[in-house]
Amino acid sequence: MEDSVFTQAQGLSSAEVSDALDYFGLPGSVPGLVPVAGPRRLFGPAFTVRFAPVDSQSPGTVGDYLDDIPTGAIAVLDNAGRGDCTVWGGIMSQLAVHRGVAGTVIGGVCRDTAEADAAGYPLFALGRFMRTGKDRVQVDAVGVPVTLAGVRVAPGDIVVADQDGVVIVPAGRAHAVFERALAMQAVELRIVAAALDGMSLRDARRQFGYHTLQRKPAAA
Repeated sequence: MEDSVFTQAQGLSSAEVSDALDYFGLPGSVPGLVPVAGPRRLFGPAFTVRFAPVDSQSPGTVGDYLDDIPTGAIAVLDNAGRGDCTVWGGIMSQLAVHRGVAGTVIGGVCRDTAEADAAGYPLFALGRFMRTGKDRVQVDAVGVPVTLAGVRVAPGDIVVADQDGVVIVPAGRAHAVFERALAMQAVELRIVAAALDGMSLRDARRQFGYHTLQRKPAAA
């Protein structure tokens, strides 16, 4: 992600990226996920993990995949939206910080958020809950497409998250999406500047095409 567009994109908000996804008719805005601990900002590639109910015949583990997450990647955990048991806790947060993991996004809940706060580790989830996932769920697959609240996340997709929520940008469309988001951001800044300079908001929006900024272009 050394391209200048990607460098600039790191300053985009989740709302700006969501609007750009709308322009291309792409899904990606994940409902329900909110910041629950640590800094309220994430930008980076997804490292995906899918959980499943524990197999009583050959129970697996809940967190050994941490050893395999690359520096700068974001752990994206699909626990099927379960709110009755956690798949991330204090040990994971402390080790993730030490190993340079950028943050964690969970389709489910997490615990030990005070430890994540103390470590300065970003966590986004459906909420907090104290009960362990051990002997309740186990890792089913790593590095495969997963789902967060109906939104597909493939390994390497770009995660953008802030205080407003989480957006997933397909890796193969990321350059175009971020380029569009940056262009839309520039237009909105011009609208604000014009309105602050005395133009009515109605006229500023009309002049710069605000109401069609995110509208998917008609097929040729």
